[in-house]
Amino acid sequence: MDLMEKIVSLCKRRGFVYPGSEIYGGIQGFWDYGPLGVELKNNIKKLWWKSMVHERDDVVGLDAAIIMNPSVWEASGHTQAFTDPLVECKSCHHRFRVDEVSEKCPDCGGPFTEPKTFNLLTEVYLGSTEPKQKAYLRGEITQGVFINFKNIVDSSRVEIPFGIAQIGKAFRNEITPGNFNFRSREFEQMELEFFVKPEEAEGQKWLDYWKQQRLDWYLGFGINKDNLRLREHAPDERAHYARLAFDIEYNSPFGWKEFEGIHHRGNWDLSRHKVTYQNYTPWVIETSGGVDRAALFFLIDSYSEVGDRVILKLHPQLAPYKVAVFPLVANKPDLAKKAREIYLQLKLKLPTVWDDRGNIGKRYYTQDEIGTPWCVTVDYQTLEDGTVTVRDRDTAQQERVSVTQLDSYFSKKLK
Repeated sequence: MDLMEKIVSLCKRRGFVYPGSEIYGGIQGFWDYGPLGVELKNNIKKLWWKSMVHERDDVVGLDAAIIMNPSVWEASGHTQAFTDPLVECKSCHHRFRVDEVSEKCPDCGGPFTEPKTFNLLTEVYLGSTEPKQKAYLRGEITQGVFINFKNIVDSSRVEIPFGIAQIGKAFRNEITPGNFNFRSREFEQMELEFFVKPEEAEGQKWLDYWKQQRLDWYLGFGINKDNLRLREHAPDERAHYARLAFDIEYNSPFGWKEFEGIHHRGNWDLSRHKVTYQNYTPWVIETSGGVDRAALFFLIDSYSEVGDRVILKLHPQLAPYKVAVFPLVANKPDLAKKAREIYLQLKLKLPTVWDDRGNIGKRYYTQDEIGTPWCVTVDYQTLEDGTVTVRDRDTAQQERVSVTQLDSYFSKKLK
């Protein structure tokens, strides 16, 4: 079993990611996040928001609508330029992205048609009577920022240079979704649009600044630096709005793949929407990361095996649960009662899970596999001196800690 097969199996078995609509045979390009997956994604988003908004004086937030007036997408150029080249097999009529196939159809070996472009925007129809109004599910969350630029400037005290951050769902009618949840038709983005004066020096300064900031953010949460790189787009691969573009790429089991872009969008968007600031049109430096892709790569990067043990060495701040609490022996009322008291006490302060299934070894194995950094075991000594055993996930080392000190102990560990 290769690494991706192990990751997919772990995600299904432990409740990180499930195939969408699985009981009805699934639907390609859509995924559901289980109890642990939703916690991982929420942690990524909270930490991103903390870093990009709460800890800065020059960034404010926004949550724009998923469906906007169709004129937004015409002005932005997406109805004309948001396309992928597509080929169709002449024999089985299956369709593929040009950059994902060779000369013959991978399904039947048949020849391909000439490439044609098709738009990635997903159409929706609004209204209760015919004719219904045609609109689109947003193909990116970016445009909601630009059409609200004037509202934000008028209603807050922001001054250039400043940024607008947003997290939200986007939808693309991908031809060939795949590589687990890497390429999906529904996904979540976390983006910053940072507005600067239209000067070459300013644009380059902030582009360089945000490239380093975003790279450091991923390194700070444990991704191996050897698995990350910045790659500049060649002129012929840049999006229609980009003056310059860089990708943060991860060395995944299926190759170096993008999971965040840092783009110099110039004045493309605001000029297309006829929006100005004072007497000029600002330039935009964008950071655009995928929440789903980040979650996938954090899982891949943290996956390790020691003998027959699987250890998910997620950064503690990313881990779905921070602490697991259990009694040494589940059928001893005194131990179970004391363990339950400690569990309920910790649960008020940080994400904590209760586990009294099987023997202690199996519980450690389970918590290692889902990435829980610390396990608290209540044993007979606890009843005598008020201390518990705290076990570290990555080292398997144990130490005795007073029950009264657990809050401060874990608070220090999570800094």
